[in-house]
Amino acid sequence: MPELPEVETVRLGLAPALVGTRFARVVLRRPNLRFPFPARFAERLEGHRVTDLARRAKYLVATLDSGESLIMHLGMTGRFDVALPDGRNLSPGDFYLEGAQGNAKHDHVVMAMSNGATVTYNDARRFGFMDLVPTETLSASRHFAGMGLEPLSAALTPEAVARLFRGKITPLKAALLDQRLIAGLGNIYVCEALHRAGLHPETRAGALAKPDGTPTPKARRLARVIGEVLTEAVAAGGSTLRDYAHPDGGSGAFQHAFRVYDRVGHSCSGKGCTGTIERIIQSGRSTFFCASCQPRSAK
Repeated sequence: MPELPEVETVRLGLAPALVGTRFARVVLRRPNLRFPFPARFAERLEGHRVTDLARRAKYLVATLDSGESLIMHLGMTGRFDVALPDGRNLSPGDFYLEGAQGNAKHDHVVMAMSNGATVTYNDARRFGFMDLVPTETLSASRHFAGMGLEPLSAALTPEAVARLFRGKITPLKAALLDQRLIAGLGNIYVCEALHRAGLHPETRAGALAKPDGTPTPKARRLARVIGEVLTEAVAAGGSTLRDYAHPDGGSGAFQHAFRVYDRVGHSCSGKGCTGTIERIIQSGRSTFFCASCQPRSAK
């Protein structure tokens, strides 16, 4: 499933085709994706202008001049093709590394824009979805109510990390994946951030706060490296793993910079480290780490 950097990369690729233009025609080729489309979905889009395209966690949010916002989630295999009026296609060739290879039979939503661009949503597994909600109540919608802070925003401070994790006995990795605390982090980038911070994934989350609630050195390191990892991943166009690629049809490159993720048995790339990458299972998911760089007793 695309994580935050991949969704941000998609946003950057879609924005020039969507922002400032109107939906001239919207065609739904099936009544549902993961969920049914909202009532009168095409009618509520057609004729309205996209004033902004933002990202909230792993969701894309297009603000419309109708007073509604279009929420889009890519699920496991969702992708957007953008055909420009000059004949260029921003997603030529094979989009997936595995799976449907961009088969047109999975083109479920076709949006013709007033600038001549055609934006097509393709989703082989149909785990993605689209919804329309009033913009003024967006933060209280069923998608975003109770969602945690944005990890690429100024809100992710050491003090915020300490406040969120204070008193929690859950393992640190599980706490970082809790979307009610920090929204948008996924398995790949949590593994990478914990390695850079030198923190064992099974560390008790509450250890990042002192008894008075102020941040420990662990919290300060973690807040810094989360931002660094995500920023580097966005700059690299995300990571291409199995079913993900970005709107220009190319692959993300950050997977070539992985230090631990999916590298079990390889030598650790940490400076001066002679350790080997290990794998454990936490809550049914693989966790990759280096026991030498990430000891349980890390200060």
